[in-house]
Amino acid sequence: MSMVGTDCLLQVLCDFTLHTHYTGNLLVVTVATKETDGFRRFMRSARHFNYTIKVLGRGEPWKGGDYMTEPGGGQKVRLLKAGLQEMEEDKVVLFIDSYDVVFASGPKELLKKFQQTRHKVVFSAETLIWPDRHLEDKHPHFREGKRFLGSGGFIGYVPNLKEMVADWTGEDSDSDQLFFTKIYINPEKRKSINITLDNRCRMFHNLHGSLDEVVLKFEDGQVRARNVLYDTLPVVIHGNGPTKLQINYLSNYIPTVWTFETGCSVCLEDLRPLSGLKESEYPLVVIGIFIQQPTPFVSVFFETLLKLEYPKNRLKLFIYNQEQHHEVAVSSFLKDHGKEYQDVKVIGPEENMDRVASRNLGLDMCRQDKDCEYFFSMDIEVVLKNKDTLKILIEQNEPIIAPMITREGRLWTNFWGALSADGYYARSEDYVDIVQGRRVGVWNVPYLTKVYLVKASLLHEELSNNDLFSSGTLDLDMAFCHNARNKGVFMYVTNMHTFGRMLSTENYQMSHLHNDLWQIFENPKDWEERYIHENYTKIMRDKLIETPCPDVYWFPLFSDIGCDHIVQEMENFGQWSGGRNTDTRIQGGYENVPTIDIHMTQINYEKEWQKLLLDYIAPITETMYPGYYTKCISYLNFVVRYKPDEQPLLTPHHDASTFTINVALNSKEIDYEVNEQIPLKPLFEDRVQVFCPLSCLFSGNVCWNQGALSFS
Repeated sequence: MSMVGTDCLLQVLCDFTLHTHYTGNLLVVTVATKETDGFRRFMRSARHFNYTIKVLGRGEPWKGGDYMTEPGGGQKVRLLKAGLQEMEEDKVVLFIDSYDVVFASGPKELLKKFQQTRHKVVFSAETLIWPDRHLEDKHPHFREGKRFLGSGGFIGYVPNLKEMVADWTGEDSDSDQLFFTKIYINPEKRKSINITLDNRCRMFHNLHGSLDEVVLKFEDGQVRARNVLYDTLPVVIHGNGPTKLQINYLSNYIPTVWTFETGCSVCLEDLRPLSGLKESEYPLVVIGIFIQQPTPFVSVFFETLLKLEYPKNRLKLFIYNQEQHHEVAVSSFLKDHGKEYQDVKVIGPEENMDRVASRNLGLDMCRQDKDCEYFFSMDIEVVLKNKDTLKILIEQNEPIIAPMITREGRLWTNFWGALSADGYYARSEDYVDIVQGRRVGVWNVPYLTKVYLVKASLLHEELSNNDLFSSGTLDLDMAFCHNARNKGVFMYVTNMHTFGRMLSTENYQMSHLHNDLWQIFENPKDWEERYIHENYTKIMRDKLIETPCPDVYWFPLFSDIGCDHIVQEMENFGQWSGGRNTDTRIQGGYENVPTIDIHMTQINYEKEWQKLLLDYIAPITETMYPGYYTKCISYLNFVVRYKPDEQPLLTPHHDASTFTINVALNSKEIDYEVNEQIPLKPLFEDRVQVFCPLSCLFSGNVCWNQGALSFS
């Protein structure tokens, strides 16, 4: 019994020693010559675990080279050597990089694992040797684990670290990793300083060469990176070398950035609130609008732009239009609303400016304006349904941020969660969950397109290059994101709100007057919002179907714009029939009850009309006639024109149809007058839609031809 009690006492004493050691002696030292997005992320994770941080080199120019491609980092050794002279001898120092590092656990666990090694200095270990492969055979062998030293992270006692860097006389651009490697592979120095490697990744995990070893572990409201090869939970995660995208991905979760229990824990930190500001105090934003291809619903885009909840006198517009077809929509918008904005610059198709130059010019409009604080880039195919989008993005206070928008019914969005080895699309493990809203937050991603907000401060510093969209192999958005990543600028996408969607521009034809009418297949949601009556979806819920006479049902179908566009399309086509019995357009060539009309087949609208019947008429018939189901097969669909001096009416007749659709395309008292003496007058009221079964007997057994739309 006494032995058991002694063991417990020893454990308590051990834990107390570790805690005392941490509170008084552990110091995290890093080199950061400037505050980058990566450094701010590092500091956030350090604060989370209450690490004490000492930063060396603040404000110094970086002369340590770009060791993504070639050796460098000697400046860190110089700064460490000088910094150690000011540190107390009993300190334990953790020296790590900061731009690409996050903490996954706290000081207590780190110190415990360090003491368990029974060495005075412990370096992180790597799978790959760098920068001198010729030194491979000189590295000690382990029964298990990684053999090669990584200089991006090590921990040790101050006296031992002083001894280790005492002989440094190199240049700032020399390789720190090569310097430490030569010390490590020297048996005498390794023994004297008492150095070892964290070869099983208990304290450090370097991602380069070991990506397949790491998985996220969600447990008890915390997220760790688990090394599945050694079944360890490293404390420090380092995205060394070409693994910056992977550390960005992991840091979307580690240590508690996003968990299943809490969701996003940092999304409401460091915000820039706009509420309470006067209109004149709002940040000045340049909105760049880019029309690069024939696109449906361009006029709707500008209607949506007008509805943005943001003071227009704090907005400037840069509009690039490459398509002559859309000049009317652009000109109409500017004529009616251009003066509401602080300034407008337009680049039209007549200027023959290429796409890359237009993007650079848009950024320049903000860069050269000392008052501009943000550049908001929008492609014309973006459909923003959230009026507060711009305010939400500004308040999130990120360097570059996009609202997540999707393509209706698909997993296609305006961001990528990962990149392939050649820099193109790859699906991250969390992509589908983010798109479908099972994970909600603000996500560090490698690629954005279509719509995003850029802080103007970046355009004067990291992104000051006047050509950010050019690349020999990448398209313009990929080039922009590539340049941002190379400068260490983080890009984010937020799905904390529903923002909108993207239009499909595939198969968009420009051979009609109102080409958007043909978008019922490619962009059904946008087509519905434009052309279907706003009360259509309330028909059953709010009992909007009227019955002017038995078995005749009257309900809203088309919007005013829908009615106008159909009429204008037919008038533009202009090939009206003569209203005679002989009609070569129909099978048999004879029409019993002729009208002056245009068939849907004549304007290539037959498939679109068939889909409209299936999507919007069939549900009504199946509700009104329980047990009846229809495929809406219709062989004759047309628009009829009535005029007092041409064809003022249609004689009563029977239709060879199960039910008939009749749509009034005109407005009463505007386009025509109602004759109150006609008993069927209710059927021709203001832009209404009716249908009736063939067996319906009303007003003298009258029915109208199936699929007819009429106007006067």
